[in-house]
Amino acid sequence: METLLKGARTLGIELTPARLEQFQQYYSELVEWNRRMNLTSIVEYEKVQILHFLDSLSSVLAFEDRAALEKVGIKVLDVGTGAGLPGIPLRIAFPEMRLYLLDSTRKKSLFLAQVVGKLGLNNVEVVTGRAEELAHLPEYREQFDLVLARAVAELPALVELCLPFSRPGGTFIAFKKGDVEAEVKRAERAIALMGGGPPELVKVDLEGLQDRRCLVVITKASATPSPYPRRAGMPTKRPVTNRVEPCGKPGEEVL
Repeated sequence: METLLKGARTLGIELTPARLEQFQQYYSELVEWNRRMNLTSIVEYEKVQILHFLDSLSSVLAFEDRAALEKVGIKVLDVGTGAGLPGIPLRIAFPEMRLYLLDSTRKKSLFLAQVVGKLGLNNVEVVTGRAEELAHLPEYREQFDLVLARAVAELPALVELCLPFSRPGGTFIAFKKGDVEAEVKRAERAIALMGGGPPELVKVDLEGLQDRRCLVVITKASATPSPYPRRAGMPTKRPVTNRVEPCGKPGEEVL
């Protein structure tokens, strides 16, 4: 894990031998389970360290004060976590956080539960379900200090899926690359409607991650209106964009 160790130091994160061993165990479980189910197309040792683990840790660039991530009991939700990215790498590096890993696929949840147990990660909960449905439950709606999403959907849909989970004053981070400015422009209406403040783009320029990656960082400014998110599938099927006038109740199509 020398590549990860070096990259983490660039981010100001010092990984202890015990934490490096957890990353090693995580890698082993990822490769083993990937033989039975599709978790990731990236399994090479060096590439996983950079494109999965270090990329996940790059979210610290969104915080001027790392103490925010070291705060005991900070509640973090990883939406559409898949193989546990970016949530598990962050939990290894910042063990004081309370992490929730959300995925709609039961098989992936079984993998996540196995990894959490093998690595001995406490204060981690695996949640199986659709974000559109769970975001309306009191135990999840506007309950999180930090919400993360990596490679889930286009930003207009993503903010509808994720911002309802963030408490007012909390932070939502979307991992993006490519023509991010245009994607943010398309999402302006959705961001405002879901209660988000002006988005900030934080460039990720680390060795091995120099392919126009950036973090879209949105602070939750006000509560999300109760109709949102809409019913399952609607945020991605009919995303709220600058050309859409959203209305109606949850479950109603917006044309």
